[in-house]
Amino acid sequence: MEAARIIREAVARVSQLRAAESFEPSLRSAVLSIKVLQARRFAATYRDSLSGGPSAAAARFFLEELYSDKDYTDRDAQFARIAGAIERFFPDAVAKTAVGLAKLHALTEELDHAMGREWLALGDKQSEASRYVAAWRAVDRRAEREAQLRVVLAIGDDMIRLTRTPGLRTMLRMMRKPAAAAGLASLQRFLECGFDTFAAMARGNAAQRFLETVRQRESALIASLFDSDVVACGTDLAATLGQAP
Repeated sequence: MEAARIIREAVARVSQLRAAESFEPSLRSAVLSIKVLQARRFAATYRDSLSGGPSAAAARFFLEELYSDKDYTDRDAQFARIAGAIERFFPDAVAKTAVGLAKLHALTEELDHAMGREWLALGDKQSEASRYVAAWRAVDRRAEREAQLRVVLAIGDDMIRLTRTPGLRTMLRMMRKPAAAAGLASLQRFLECGFDTFAAMARGNAAQRFLETVRQRESALIASLFDSDVVACGTDLAATLGQAP
């Protein structure tokens, strides 16, 4: 059961990171600061999409489910407890999406943890935006940043494919009670929300256009955070966040 193994390993890694942070309150606070800033940055970058139009629901889904500063401890506990049941309860395409979500969560937590350590080491003598850029460059790990974006886009692609699976919406609706009984309520909610969001965008290729917008903007951000002049990069990020440089 490959999906179960990958999910368990991902959740175990997240648990290790959280355990380490529990012994260092200052580190946990730093990681939360990173997450809050990143969620604010995403909301600012996609303000045009979030304000309305065909991409609003997808942008909100990405913000709340993939770029959020939420505490996913409960969802992680569910995933670890019922990883083996995912392949039994859900179709292969759904299990694949669950695996992608678990992998993304583990990679994001690992990168945020590393950023938190650098954030602490830098101290608070510079602006929030400049401190974030400095922490990003200190962590480096460009290949993993690019992989993180690829997984995000793959989850979006999975959601589009799921909306094209005949009868899947009915199947998801029918599975609410058994999924809840099996401890899969969190995954069920994620899938239903994603399915409904992308199904509503099926006409006119709105979903694909939104994913392409994410690919372009996030790729440009990653390149800037690694390659641009450090002062200019901090100034640009501060402007995105609506702050003084």
